[in-house]
Amino acid sequence: MAVRIRLRRQGRTKAPTYRIVVADGRSPRDGRFIETLGQYAPRSGDQALQLNTERANYWLDCGAQPSDTVRSLLRKAGVLKARHESRLAAKLAAGAVPVKD
Repeated sequence: MAVRIRLRRQGRTKAPTYRIVVADGRSPRDGRFIETLGQYAPRSGDQALQLNTERANYWLDCGAQPSDTVRSLLRKAGVLKARHESRLAAKLAAGAVPVKD
């Protein structure tokens, strides 16, 4: 089962809001999903993105692949950068990556 993190459309006509959900890749866009991770309201300005970063990291650790749009939202929220830095710090602590002086 290919698990994806993607958007699920909600809201009225011409006033969309989206839920960020974890779903099987074969299910339809607004169909069955496993878990809701947050909301994205592109028309609401500075409060557009609400995200549960702990659960997003959990699903990324489990191998879930984000869609292109969700990947950009995770980047804006700082989830991917924090994830990269923590993984790099763990490698440096283990001595796997030599540091050039």
